[in-house]
Amino acid sequence: MFSNTNTLVSVALLDYVKALSGNRIVVALAGPPGAGKSTVSEALVEALNSIEPGSAAVIPGDGFHYDDAVLGSLNLLDRKGSPDTFDVGGFRSLLLRLRANNEPTVAVPVFDRHLEISRAAGRLISSDVKYLVVEGNYLLLNLEPWSSLRDCFDATIMLQVDRKTLQTRLLDRWRSFGFDESTACEKIRRNDLPNAELVMSASSKADFMITDKEPTSPP
Repeated sequence: MFSNTNTLVSVALLDYVKALSGNRIVVALAGPPGAGKSTVSEALVEALNSIEPGSAAVIPGDGFHYDDAVLGSLNLLDRKGSPDTFDVGGFRSLLLRLRANNEPTVAVPVFDRHLEISRAAGRLISSDVKYLVVEGNYLLLNLEPWSSLRDCFDATIMLQVDRKTLQTRLLDRWRSFGFDESTACEKIRRNDLPNAELVMSASSKADFMITDKEPTSPP
């Protein structure tokens, strides 16, 4: 399991991202639910900002969750977090704006887990930010409409975590939200694990792979 920033962000990973050229670098960081995407992306951004303050920011894909009212009307509420419960078109539009980097600031949505709702324009991204680390489960999914995002990224990273570890982390996550053991296990069985299996089986190959133990660059 990832244990600290040094493990999360190896010299190889940091060097790989720093070597990418351009005034605005958009990096996709994908992986199944419970893989540690938020933790790794935040650690990578922290490492980049420690070298050049203000140069990096995280863009969480969770901001494009459909609202619960919409999910309810579509009979998808119990599948929240699955690929068909996101506004992928809106996500792509935002990524293209961010990639173009021709505006002083761009507002991005932020998902509030306490309110279980996405707050539009929850954060502003300045044109001075060079590295954008976009994190989400399905960024490399080779199925429409998610595959339409691929040309929005300058580089791609995938987190690989074994099934047993994912189950443990997901169970801990649902417990932390106040769900009892039985409900948490049911949520994992019916939604999280099928989503994880899809990510692992139907995602395009990433430019850079990170395993549970150590980041490694491709040959």
